[in-house]
Amino acid sequence: MSHGWVFINTFNSEMATPGALEGKPPMEVAASQKEMDLLHVIHWKKAEQLLAAGTIQTKNIKGMRVIMMDEAVKQGILYNIPEPKSPHGSDVSPDGRFIVVSGKLDPHVTIFSFDKIMKAIEAKNFEGKDAFGIPILKFNAVVEAQVELGLGPLHSEFDDKGYAYTSMFLDSAIVKWSLDKPAGGEKPWSLLDSLSVHYNTGHLCVAGGDTSKPNGKYLVSLNKWSLDRALPVGPLHPQNLQLIDITGPKMKLLSDTPVVGEPHYAVMAKAEIFKPWTVYPEIGYNPLTRTKSKFATDPGKERIERKGKDVHVYMTVIRSRFIPDRIDLKQGDNVHLHITNLDRAEDATHGFALSSHNINLSIDPAASADVDFVADRSGVFPFYCSEFCSALHMEMMGYMTVAKAP
Repeated sequence: MSHGWVFINTFNSEMATPGALEGKPPMEVAASQKEMDLLHVIHWKKAEQLLAAGTIQTKNIKGMRVIMMDEAVKQGILYNIPEPKSPHGSDVSPDGRFIVVSGKLDPHVTIFSFDKIMKAIEAKNFEGKDAFGIPILKFNAVVEAQVELGLGPLHSEFDDKGYAYTSMFLDSAIVKWSLDKPAGGEKPWSLLDSLSVHYNTGHLCVAGGDTSKPNGKYLVSLNKWSLDRALPVGPLHPQNLQLIDITGPKMKLLSDTPVVGEPHYAVMAKAEIFKPWTVYPEIGYNPLTRTKSKFATDPGKERIERKGKDVHVYMTVIRSRFIPDRIDLKQGDNVHLHITNLDRAEDATHGFALSSHNINLSIDPAASADVDFVADRSGVFPFYCSEFCSALHMEMMGYMTVAKAP
């Protein structure tokens, strides 16, 4: 229903700036003075149509066409809606009828109606403009409901039965609540269940939970802290993912999975929808352009070409060697490495590490990779494969020699 529109949270409607050493209040205080922040509502589909028709003005910024804010307002593709303070989620229901916003400093989730938003825009039901001239829709004209969930609501996802699930940072919980037409006949817009998680959950994911067709029986809570849930091996604790069964009226915690690295958003989908390549379709493939690289090197065509101070190295890698495995340069040369992985075996990824120049490439089977750098100092510098690839992986190395400038 809401296809063609995007909804983006913003914070710091106070326009606060830092300056603690100059006596200004800390940012978390200065940026939390007003009751509301602003949700951007953007009609990207209309912008696309106007661009195609050539009827909207743009500004070229570093080669990219940019629609400036005043032009977006003039063309009716940019609006604001007041939203709860310090918003941390703007999630659209599967049918596109509702936008759920969570403000970390508000115990409610606020549900906006897409239909009411469209009617308010049509009626120009504005309460004024922000400092940049963007019209602000009246809050009461577009809100559908507010559901009190607890402390620190962040993100929401959905199942296919008319229920939503929201992560609660301060309460360390996942809560389940009803949309307007829950399958179980519960009261609409009501808190139904709360499950403690461990600890301080941020994001969460339900299988297909942020698509138009959710299909999951499970939810994963991506928790920031683990504390006593995993063996500590130092001051840095792992984060903790928890698998939750959401098939019944009450949620059930199934397992913990400690992980390293802050979990910050994840998508769960059926394995059957993925049709990946396990090896690129031809030797020398550029994953970015999805074509064979013009710098791809065929076996037997390895070479080093000098053009003044520019040195092009056409290299191949295969278990367990680099060709060429010695690169002779002069100090000040501009070096262009073009490396092709000749291996076609699944999972036969190779690396190229030149740690002295802060270079580390990962090159998948049949892929090609390029990197440029300046040979800015003389010496002998080893390079090596940084992806364990074979029994002779340790011997897969070479040297770059750089002669000192006269």
